[in-house]
Amino acid sequence: MSSERYRIGILTLSDKGARGERIDESGPLLSSMVAGLGDVARYQIIPDEAQTLTLMLTRWVDDLKLDLILTTGGTGLSPRDLAPQATEVILDYQIPGMAEAMRAASLIKTPHAMLSRALVGVRKQSLIINLPGSPKGAGENFSVLLPVLPHALAKLKGDPADCAVAP
Repeated sequence: MSSERYRIGILTLSDKGARGERIDESGPLLSSMVAGLGDVARYQIIPDEAQTLTLMLTRWVDDLKLDLILTTGGTGLSPRDLAPQATEVILDYQIPGMAEAMRAASLIKTPHAMLSRALVGVRKQSLIINLPGSPKGAGENFSVLLPVLPHALAKLKGDPADCAVAP
């Protein structure tokens, strides 16, 4: 396993948060959860607007070369929940197993988990993860992925080590 420290971005999608009408609890929670992986190089709250999210993700990957980007919010069914669509357009490929793992773990706790449209994917060498907007949902979903993130990020950076450990 890699001991590398990764550069991380956390992007909260919230109309009210962007206007200063709501305090973001999910972003700071995720920031504390990634402390063992690396340093939060960027944190921002933006409105639920697909074009803004797409532009921000592209800049954070292409210009800032962040290793891991977590978005929180915009993964449900309301008309303003556009995070998956906005993320999908800029991805090179998706990692469906990670999104499925989040939904499977959440489904044990609530049937509403099947309504999540969150996705996980890669652009260049950056891993992008959509998470729910509520602190509880964001934390629970992200905790499912935490055990595999060091390995996933190391592989994206070109780690040539074998994935399986010999008996």
